[in-house]
Amino acid sequence: MADIGHVAELWRYPASSLGGEMLPALDFGLDGADGDRCYGLIDTSDGEIARPDRLPKWRKAPRIAARLDQTRRLEVMTPGGEWLAAPGADSQRAVSDYLGFGAAILPFEGENPAGYDGPHTRARYEKAPVHLLTTASLARLKALHPDGVPDRRRFRPSILIETPEVEGHFPETEWIGRRLSIGDLELSIVEPCRRCGFTIISQEGVPDDPGILRTLVRHNAHNIGVYCRVEKPARLRAGDAIRLH
Repeated sequence: MADIGHVAELWRYPASSLGGEMLPALDFGLDGADGDRCYGLIDTSDGEIARPDRLPKWRKAPRIAARLDQTRRLEVMTPGGEWLAAPGADSQRAVSDYLGFGAAILPFEGENPAGYDGPHTRARYEKAPVHLLTTASLARLKALHPDGVPDRRRFRPSILIETPEVEGHFPETEWIGRRLSIGDLELSIVEPCRRCGFTIISQEGVPDDPGILRTLVRHNAHNIGVYCRVEKPARLRAGDAIRLH
């Protein structure tokens, strides 16, 4: 069992397609990170779920910030705006004005926020429990695409691992089928994370960059990062050591 690095950052994304929040500590259960991807952004005219990776009208969605407050109520903020409770009339108005059409943020089916008795929406995909990414893979991507900005926010990891670079490799892609211990958390690495057009979209401080996806297609079969299954739930903290079995 080798010590391969430590937890650099922990992220959750309370609302799918919106910006995430970086936390100093995060609980992981069998279904993944606590509070992760509980809400969806929809077009109120037809109920269409946001698709920033495919449809231009949704391209600004990742610039909308999302977080859970102390009571686990969702809050969102459009660029230049303020934090607003969601779902709610004020946040719906702000998000609609920012996107340029009627939009709303609703809980996914099966999610029941305290005190909420309004409509729900259906997720367009089944979320993976845990998405893990290494700084070594980001460095490899930068080496292959030196003019690009391979910011980790493009890839929306749950856990960013600080680990030494391995020349010529995206190391976690080679860990498929193995197990990781991170603090008290136990994970099985089950499959690579195949990337889509979301990775090229601009975010705050991150420009549009089609070369990001082209580079991954050419050099790592569309992939960067890996999906993991939780074998033993636990609370993680930034700095926790990581061991590869």
